[in-house]
Amino acid sequence: MTGDDLLDHAHRLARSYLDGVRERHVGGSDPVGPRRPLTDDGEDPVDVLEQLAADADPGLVASAGPRYFGFVVGGSLPVALGADWMVSAWDQMCGMYVSSPAVAIAEEVAAGWVLELLGLPAGANVGFVTGAQMANFSCLAAARGELLRRAGWDADGQGLFGAPPVSVVVGEEVHVTLLRALRYLGLGQERVRRVGVDANGAMDAASLERALRAAQGPLLVCAQAGNVNTGACDPLGPIADLAAEHEAWLHVDGAFGLWAAASLRFEGLVAGRERADSWALDAHKWLNVPYDCALAIVAPTEALPRAMALSAAYLARSDRREPAEFVPEASRRSRAIPVYAALRFLGRRGIAELVDRCCGQATLMASLLREGGLEVLNEVVLNQVLVAATPDHLARIQANGTCWLGGTVWRGRHALRVSFSNWSTSEDDVRRSAAAILEATS
Repeated sequence: MTGDDLLDHAHRLARSYLDGVRERHVGGSDPVGPRRPLTDDGEDPVDVLEQLAADADPGLVASAGPRYFGFVVGGSLPVALGADWMVSAWDQMCGMYVSSPAVAIAEEVAAGWVLELLGLPAGANVGFVTGAQMANFSCLAAARGELLRRAGWDADGQGLFGAPPVSVVVGEEVHVTLLRALRYLGLGQERVRRVGVDANGAMDAASLERALRAAQGPLLVCAQAGNVNTGACDPLGPIADLAAEHEAWLHVDGAFGLWAAASLRFEGLVAGRERADSWALDAHKWLNVPYDCALAIVAPTEALPRAMALSAAYLARSDRREPAEFVPEASRRSRAIPVYAALRFLGRRGIAELVDRCCGQATLMASLLREGGLEVLNEVVLNQVLVAATPDHLARIQANGTCWLGGTVWRGRHALRVSFSNWSTSEDDVRRSAAAILEATS
């Protein structure tokens, strides 16, 4: 079999999975097949691919399918998946302009489209990273460096030993990945000042004001657009007022919720977002591109490239935008290509309709579950539904396989998290899933 024939075979195996993903059991089980011994002489490539597909199948979770509602995981638009296949075929090293001019230009264009679409400053720098974890890390690295520079300290050159302490303020329901980013950066996740939130988990501006008045030294405020349990968005306008008053850097963890800015119906939830200094945004959630892809966006012009800078005699530099200056990785995939393809395919209206449709499905799910006797714990403001249920109920739902959703403990109560962000989910999928949830919890 030639190389072309082998790739055609791999394509057929991939298509076979995609053709069945809509109706397969949504959860996965432990696949025993991949635990094979490594041979001395290698194996036939067709056998490798066929056995890999068969061995992995039991453990594949249908997260690309329409009834996967866990962890705010989007599916992959066919155009984005196709573009991602092309990325693998091109096999570009996209850290420098000279190593892939095509990818560098596509990245620059896609970054500009995202800024325009979300109403963020046109001059902001954008880095394409693996996920919101690294987007938060990159943005907060820029924030740390800039805040200390303003205080007369060169953190990039001198590190943190002897540096003025940075005061970090977060909401009580801050996402765990932001705390981990603070830990990575030497700012600590336990020493942060947590401020109160409202009944739906959004930061309370009055509590923030009190915290900022009591804080000393350089100030970093971390807000969020899209509470991971409730979908609530912090009041970014009032928070931006307070950040400006206290000369604080304002960062917005907008992993999925920042996409609300693309919708006329939901844009008000993130009003004031443009006044922040940095934003973290996933693309493999609501934009529905393949894993892994997110954006680190920083407004102060030099802050992100200063934090991410690398130089060596062998690194060829041009007078063009250099992708590696905006991300932690020197070597990386061409993540901007699926984003470019998805944005071109959907356009402004398509992205707005995707956001609106998912939020409408969340509202429908909440209504169906309430009618069935379950308690919805949150005000459904975006795409998240939080439902009171026991761990046993969750296990039954996952075992049934009609849909998959995760569990959590919110304010002392066990709950189901039902997250909507998949382009392929239909109203019928919502109703089928609601019926399965109600059956499992009866």
